[in-house]
Amino acid sequence: MLRILQVRDGDSLKVVAWDGVGAARVVSGASSTYQLAMDAIAAGQSLEEQINSLGFAEEVDLHRAQKEGRLALPISHPDPAHFFVAGTGLTHLGSADGRDKMHKAAQSTDKPTDSMRMFQMGVEGGKPAEGQEGVQPEWFYKGDGSQLRATGEDLVSPAFALDGGEEPELAGIYLIGPDGVPFRLGFCLANEFSDHVTEKGNYLWLAHSKLRQAALGPELIVGDLPAHVEGTSRVRRGDAVIFEKPFLSGEGNMSHSIANLEHHNFKYELFRRPGDLHVHFFGTATLSFSDGVKTEPGDVFEISAEPFKLPLVNKLTVAAATSVSVRKL
Repeated sequence: MLRILQVRDGDSLKVVAWDGVGAARVVSGASSTYQLAMDAIAAGQSLEEQINSLGFAEEVDLHRAQKEGRLALPISHPDPAHFFVAGTGLTHLGSADGRDKMHKAAQSTDKPTDSMRMFQMGVEGGKPAEGQEGVQPEWFYKGDGSQLRATGEDLVSPAFALDGGEEPELAGIYLIGPDGVPFRLGFCLANEFSDHVTEKGNYLWLAHSKLRQAALGPELIVGDLPAHVEGTSRVRRGDAVIFEKPFLSGEGNMSHSIANLEHHNFKYELFRRPGDLHVHFFGTATLSFSDGVKTEPGDVFEISAEPFKLPLVNKLTVAAATSVSVRKL
């Protein structure tokens, strides 16, 4: 499987192609993954065809680059404001359990919570037949490209946050072509970092709980993923592993098809602006928060999964408190 990475080289980036087994090599003449993809669209070629047409330069030791903290985001936009970061929830079989527990306490009757109803709608209508439109999923906005962090970088929780918890996921990466057509470039391993305590307080605070940073793994896998993806999510505190649990993803473990999630994201004209990038988080069913873990500054999140060869590792830190006042002009 072709993987595209960006490796820091001083103040510049090198685009690297790798099959996950052999040597990783710099793509000749590619200044960024974004530019590579734009050129591929203009040439009417796939990413793999575009890379092969450019050829290869020197080899790169990715494990050394990882140790040296030189693995950057696999893709970035020259203007981060044109990189939309969003996602969908309640998309995985089993994902409703933790959410349902979170919100049941706020509901005085025994009727199903909105979370459980949304999940059931996905089970019944999230994988429509070809040519039909499926039920729309829960959707949330996380910010722009300035919110994204690479492996090895800190995930910074705001001082006002009540929690900073991991969400091990897969994410799709998209580029909008000159004619407004969304192109899926590939998939990344991801940590859709969120404030679950705020979300638990009131379901209508979900939007607040999601306006946080997020992390992407270093590999952008081009093409389709297996229907079954299995990984491991860990939280380390010092030398101890305080949480470790497998997580499942891929369409075989989801209540929605990826095509249905993509349709309901890109049906909005706002999200089909030529030249924009999008990352879309596909959801998860595994959270340390659901197992009673309360994260602390200094905790380290480690997410790994096949077919990705490199883990996503980030440390939790907390930003200094700031005050904001609005002035009248």
